[in-house]
Amino acid sequence: MCGIAGFTHLNQPFEPDRINQALRAIQHRGPDQAGVYISDCISLGAVRLRIIDMEGGDQPILSQGGDAVIVYNGEVYNHDELRRELVGLGHRFQTRSDTEVVLHAFLEWDKACLHRLRGMFAFAIWKESERRLFLARDRLGIKPLYYFRHGDELYFGSELKAILVHPEIERNLDPVGLHYYLSLNYVPGPYTLVEGIEKLRAGQWLEWREGYIETGEYWRLNLDPQQSWTLEGAKEELDYLLRSSVREHLIADVPVGVWLSGGLDSSTVLHYASQVSSAPLKTFSVSFRGRSFDESRYFRLVSSVYGTEHYEYDLEPSAELISAVERLPYHLDEPSADAGALPVWFLSRMCRRQVTVALSGEGADELFGGYITYLADDLASRLRFMPRSLRQLVLLSLNKLWPASNEKVSFEYKLKRFLAGSLLRAEEAHLYWNGAFSEKEKAWLYGGTGHGPVSLLFESPYRPRGDIGRLGRFLWFDQRFYLPDDILVKCDRMSMAHSLEVRPPFLDHRIVEFAASLPQEFKVRSRTLKFLLRELMRDKLPPAVIHRKKEGFDIPIHDWFRGPLRPLLLDTLTDRAAEQTGLFRTGRLRQLIDAHLARRANYGYHLWGLMILLLWLKMFRISTAEAAASMTELPVSAGVRS
Repeated sequence: MCGIAGFTHLNQPFEPDRINQALRAIQHRGPDQAGVYISDCISLGAVRLRIIDMEGGDQPILSQGGDAVIVYNGEVYNHDELRRELVGLGHRFQTRSDTEVVLHAFLEWDKACLHRLRGMFAFAIWKESERRLFLARDRLGIKPLYYFRHGDELYFGSELKAILVHPEIERNLDPVGLHYYLSLNYVPGPYTLVEGIEKLRAGQWLEWREGYIETGEYWRLNLDPQQSWTLEGAKEELDYLLRSSVREHLIADVPVGVWLSGGLDSSTVLHYASQVSSAPLKTFSVSFRGRSFDESRYFRLVSSVYGTEHYEYDLEPSAELISAVERLPYHLDEPSADAGALPVWFLSRMCRRQVTVALSGEGADELFGGYITYLADDLASRLRFMPRSLRQLVLLSLNKLWPASNEKVSFEYKLKRFLAGSLLRAEEAHLYWNGAFSEKEKAWLYGGTGHGPVSLLFESPYRPRGDIGRLGRFLWFDQRFYLPDDILVKCDRMSMAHSLEVRPPFLDHRIVEFAASLPQEFKVRSRTLKFLLRELMRDKLPPAVIHRKKEGFDIPIHDWFRGPLRPLLLDTLTDRAAEQTGLFRTGRLRQLIDAHLARRANYGYHLWGLMILLLWLKMFRISTAEAAASMTELPVSAGVRS
């Protein structure tokens, strides 16, 4: 695992040490080795966390003769079989690394090599003779890649920090990115919160030649349910795919562990890892001892069943917790309002003391239908036949008569938010339940805007063709946006902050394509989520794991903002700080805070996102002046950039 950075300097002078500055900004991603390549046209660099070929895989790697050079971040799990094929075609290798395999694969098959790579990656290849720079990102967007175009020049990096070292880049807040952030809790690609900097989308490539840029996609997520599947046939296929994927994800020259929550997904990964691993396994968990949502009895049960060497960290209010929150925006790189980043931070730190690689269960919910919002979508579709005025009256009465709970995600909180979502269109409700502010709430927060509704993302040019049903549309959205731009961002940034590589076996593209072919009743059947996966694991995992309700990997943010995090909240979201940004109506943030502290409502997740945003703006010295001035000028079509 590594971090990469680079920039062209075709028509402008450059500072030779600039590439080293970029690498220092992302050194946490690869503390074991750093290297650069500089020619008259381009500077490339990589920092390396040694996982495969500890001695021979240092970067950058040059081709024989030196015409091509690669900087690479990720793991290609089928690199051994590709190496054998390439050797048969006459290629000669100097290392055992997958990095060199990717370079030779590109030299042999050009961009068509991307179809052959199985894994997670983001890389850049420079061909001197063609004065051509080629960038690519893995199919699911597990590994990040940002870029910025400045005239004829191109800047890129694994994190925003690697691009922001360039003084010619103006640090202006992107108002469209802000619009998405406040709604979704994340910024969907290709947008970011810095004007002009974009994410290369999952499954895309970018090519730069002499100042001209072309982009394209080599893989597209497309749900295509096949009614020919039988339940037994699907179980057999998923069993084979999971076993194969987990076996490949365990390949490393360093110690490997498993993140364990005691839920279905991580327990499934551990089950297959225990079957294919010849070495004793280490597992890692975060607990909230003494809280109603503590999962420790589940992950301890699973750990004991598989005889793992188990480690756990109890996350509780402390000075260490507050210090981590204050540092979070720097390592998040681009703000994420997902409060689950905090336990992942502590989990990664603990895990790195024992291993260098960890397997996780990310992706199963999005692929196989694991979120309670899918059930809420179905229930709300029936509830909308009731008069809207009656639903509004019920919600108003609940808000007045039922005090806000301090629990992490209480029944009271879920019921009120569900009813509020039932007043919205289906697509808007799905985003609202997973996100923070509705369009109406954003208008209240920072005034009327010309933004298109966030639900326009459902009309993306990349949406599936044909009728895939309401559930299919939500599954597609969550795989296309929520997974790469929230879940995987959180996992990548928090783990790499501690130089830990995290691998998600569920996101082998063969499993993703298999899941896309399943009929919807194999995913959500009646009130059962992840029906197929649950049926597959029914005779493999303890019944308590199979039947337990899903608990989000999150913190009790409502409670902590009324307790240990209250001083930080008040210090960050002051009237003066809000006024300095020019983004929000005077006093509106204070109203949110007062309502939350008085327990008139639970705005913990709203306030978390706003606090992280203001901390980030200050930490990275992002200017908000232009964004604030243009808030009422954004075109309605802003939501559908391809």
